Amino acid sequence: MPEPVICLEAVCKQFDADPPVRALSDVSLVVKPADYLAIIGPSGSGKSTLLNVLGLLDTPTSGSYLLDGIETTALRDGERTRLRGSRIGFVFQSFHLLAHRSVAENVMLAEVYRSGAARRERKNRRARALEALDRVGLSHRVGFLPDRLSGGERQRAAIARALMGGPSLLLCDEPTGNLDSRNTDAVLDLFDDLRGQGLTIVVITHENEVSDRAERRVRITDGILVEE
Repeated sequence: MPEPVICLEAVCKQFDADPPVRALSDVSLVVKPADYLAIIGPSGSGKSTLLNVLGLLDTPTSGSYLLDGIETTALRDGERTRLRGSRIGFVFQSFHLLAHRSVAENVMLAEVYRSGAARRERKNRRARALEALDRVGLSHRVGFLPDRLSGGERQRAAIARALMGGPSLLLCDEPTGNLDSRNTDAVLDLFDDLRGQGLTIVVITHENEVSDRAERRVRITDGILVEE
């Protein structure tokens, strides 16, 4: 059997307060290669905390988190940064595209800001950006500035940027939150295509339309995760 992309075991996250706040409580989760998982839950349920743990932006208080078989909880900051840069692509509700840069340049910047072992050689960077844009159906927009794109095209450009490092995991936080229904459908169709190409996708959302498209759905409530 292939190694799981994500393996959480009894993960807890507690924040110092009076009294202490437990944001995640004994969370266990296995996500296999090419899985398409939606994480749903109300505001304040622990979704953002779970996203930060999965994205190696924060560490759990206790428990185990293996990413592609690598135990992450004991990694130093630099090691965690390098692993995040090489294995995880992020897609957010806001597209975070630089207004004065072309679509291709925005995608190329993914490697400019990537550090250490995750940084790729510069000479083929544009070719990789064009390949990523073709993968998301934006080959006809490479020279455009972001303000000339629709919301759906901006999100596809952001997804292309997330694909630049060849990640094993695409981690999406409310990726359709700023889109109308037509552009939402287009982005979800793209996720279906990427999943069909073998990419593992985890989407955090409160929208049923989005979570219904996933193969699996888990719900988090008061820091407790339950498979639906």
